[in-house]
Amino acid sequence: MEGEMRQKLLTNHEEVDVEEVRFRDKLWTETKKMWIVAAPAIFTRFSTFGINVVSQAFIGHIGPTELAAYSLTFTVLLRFSNGILLGMASALETLCGQAFGAKQYHMLGIYLQRSWIVLTLCAILLLPLYFFTSPILQALGQEPYITDVSEYISIWLIPVMFSFIPSFTCQMFLQAQSKNMIIAYLAALTLAIHLFLSWLLTVKYKFGLAGAISSTILAFWIPNVGQLLFVTCGGCRETWKGFSFAAFKDLWPVVKLSLSSGIMLCLELWYNTVLILLTGNLKDSEVQIDALAICININGWEMMISLGFLAAASVRVSNELGRGSPKAAKFSVVMIVMTSFSIGLVLFVIFLFLRERLAYIFTESDKVAAAVADLSPLLAFSILMNSVQPVLSGVAIGAGWQSVVAYVNIACYYLIGIPIGVVLGYVFDLQVKGVWVGMLFGTFIQTIVLIILTCRTDWDKQVTLARNRVNKWFLADSEEQNPQLA
Repeated sequence: MEGEMRQKLLTNHEEVDVEEVRFRDKLWTETKKMWIVAAPAIFTRFSTFGINVVSQAFIGHIGPTELAAYSLTFTVLLRFSNGILLGMASALETLCGQAFGAKQYHMLGIYLQRSWIVLTLCAILLLPLYFFTSPILQALGQEPYITDVSEYISIWLIPVMFSFIPSFTCQMFLQAQSKNMIIAYLAALTLAIHLFLSWLLTVKYKFGLAGAISSTILAFWIPNVGQLLFVTCGGCRETWKGFSFAAFKDLWPVVKLSLSSGIMLCLELWYNTVLILLTGNLKDSEVQIDALAICININGWEMMISLGFLAAASVRVSNELGRGSPKAAKFSVVMIVMTSFSIGLVLFVIFLFLRERLAYIFTESDKVAAAVADLSPLLAFSILMNSVQPVLSGVAIGAGWQSVVAYVNIACYYLIGIPIGVVLGYVFDLQVKGVWVGMLFGTFIQTIVLIILTCRTDWDKQVTLARNRVNKWFLADSEEQNPQLA
């Protein structure tokens, strides 16, 4: 009897050991898959965001009015366009990710071309905003001496707006296949070129705004050329089969998903734009805008890490759902959220104590640096919350339920965050801090809601929905492209 009990205990112990080994293997495998997507995506976003930071740094040393005008134009106008085009392009993450998971490889190229068509039409519709920047910004309460410079800058930024089309779509196309290292290499090269050209054109030859923005335009287009050559010249043999007239067929499903994706991400990306606009109506607006722009830039650096994990979440969830693995999708979500939050917590502590020291990278004004120091606690809390919320948005993109998150964003951002910010900033005269506190509260509520939605998600049902999407969209197109499958 005693021997049997001992044998049973040994057997149970061995089973526990096996389970621990299996869990460690599972953890290591998922970690590798996560970082294969996240690491290049983070590095790419750091480099791409660095283009704007380098531009602002050089323009900031031209003059405070130029910095305020560039910050206003880039944050309001280009972020508006960026939000629409990035949002609509994110539909490609759902389509390509689930197609790749379902092994419908040939359809990725078709979806890429369809996304080009949809986004190009959208970009053309946005052009009037760039020609009427000054009256639009003045109507929103901005100072005329700033908006006049903004209108000059906005015309220069039109090529940048069109550069978003190949940039976003190629990145999502390559990420779905975990082939985004090429994007990282191109981004690093471009940032180095931009840094040199910005110095050459603004410091050495003193071409002012024209020189700084010319370098910015080149910096946004150079990686696009490299990505397009990689995709079309043999880098993606399974998923790129050449240009096809099939891209012009069945555009409506792509348009619908693009619209819901666009609404979801636009509501998030425009949130900071509203913050800038509200700040422009406060006292001493030039200093307030400069200080807030610096804080948003610093926050943006950290956001690039979160957006890298957003990409990882989108790819991992869409791939696993397309593959029919609900448990793997759920495990991926937990791993990515916890990893991103851990990094955000460390950065929260660091930025809480750095305060105004970072401001001198962007400005020589002690007054602006002091304003940045005053906003530092809010910046630190923004960094902490941004380590979770974008990742959960990536889960939504991977699963294809962007429309649900769009409603959450409307309620939390525009019915809670902005009204509270207006009351605190204007009624209680807390100025930019009051506006930011209110908007942070909206972000906090949104994060809580997304956590609840994610925890209550039926992943088996999500697999079924993904399979239905495969049957409805992917297989019909597969038969058209490969008649032998019909």
